[in-house]
Amino acid sequence: MNLLRLALAYLVDRLGTTILTILLLALGVATVTVILLVGHQLRDRIGREIAGVDLVVGAKGSPLQLILSAVFQIDVPTGNVPLAEADIVRRHPLVARAIPIAMGDTAGGFRIVGTEPTLLEMRGAALARGRIWQAPMEAVLGAAVARASGLDLGATFVGAHGLGGTGFAHAEHPYTIVGILAPTGTVLDRLILTAVESVWQVHAPARPQPTGPPAAEEHGAEAHGDGAHRHGEQEGHVARRAPPEKAEITALLVRYRSPLAAVQLPRLVNAQPSLQAASPAFEAARLLAIVGFGLDAFRLVGIVLVTAAALSVFVALSNALEERRGDLALMRVLGATRGLVFRSLLLEALLLTGSGLVLGLVLGHSTVEVLAALFRQASEAGMTGWVLAPEELWLLPGVLGLGLLAASIPVIRAYRTDLASTLARA
Repeated sequence: MNLLRLALAYLVDRLGTTILTILLLALGVATVTVILLVGHQLRDRIGREIAGVDLVVGAKGSPLQLILSAVFQIDVPTGNVPLAEADIVRRHPLVARAIPIAMGDTAGGFRIVGTEPTLLEMRGAALARGRIWQAPMEAVLGAAVARASGLDLGATFVGAHGLGGTGFAHAEHPYTIVGILAPTGTVLDRLILTAVESVWQVHAPARPQPTGPPAAEEHGAEAHGDGAHRHGEQEGHVARRAPPEKAEITALLVRYRSPLAAVQLPRLVNAQPSLQAASPAFEAARLLAIVGFGLDAFRLVGIVLVTAAALSVFVALSNALEERRGDLALMRVLGATRGLVFRSLLLEALLLTGSGLVLGLVLGHSTVEVLAALFRQASEAGMTGWVLAPEELWLLPGVLGLGLLAASIPVIRAYRTDLASTLARA
């Protein structure tokens, strides 16, 4: 006797109940799967973004806002800090590395960030084409920016004032694209990177134009400066220019030189009247705690749905047992053993729970992929359905075990059914 064909025949005979049971179980599994995928990718993305950054120094305000704006680029900055005060932190003996971040403009909805090539080294970024910026007003596009904008090497664009993308355009200060980054899976993919001097130049107050011919001294200084600039380009370094008076940056991404810095440096920074220090690890933990509360609530909903589906399996098999007592007795008369009947009902339970589990996993991964395609925020956060969260491996034995547990009572009852009494009632 083919047990698989027999189990399938009985499931098809109760097609409506079978479909409803599988859908209920699939809905619960899909809910849990979506939560596990989102949580896993969110934790992984946060870990990659804060890697290599021990401290963020910026203007006074909310530490979480400072981290979100300077590291994750998903919030407005708390303000700017004077370059002179930031340089004090950069020169501190406990600081191994301090990368400046200067923001204030966008282009095509993507942020323009003034920084140093060290940021690319810290993120392990590589160029897909072109080169790193070597002078102000040269820009390198992240992979997502290049893909969305369609801009290529040599193209020019202008930034719009503000991070909302609705400010006035700096038409008199166009950027030239000199490089495009390969995908990194980090925030760099959706940034336009340039020199800090570019941000200063774009936002510098307009200087009055001279009415007469330039003095020889001025002309010579400009020529000397251009020559130094070309020399820097030939060497492959970023050409440095003297910062304007009262120059400012948005934040510093700091790496400690020793564990002692974790104790002394934040206290030193916070003692300054216009500076604050924020720990990415601490603030990321706070962020995950906030987001995790919502994820836990949705995970609980999924668990409730899975449990309800398991009860549905129990009810379906119990009702089927009552309806099929005569059939099961006839099977026994024709030579089927108790063990064969037991395995037949157990296989039905496995088919029900297994179908719901597989369908739920497919629905869960497809939902995450659709969300990433429909919502830019999800896509920018790196969400995808083409990954497997380690926690999902627990769903396989968990859901199957729960389904078998729900089926155990009707299956045991079928195993213990007395053949004579059942035939007498029939």
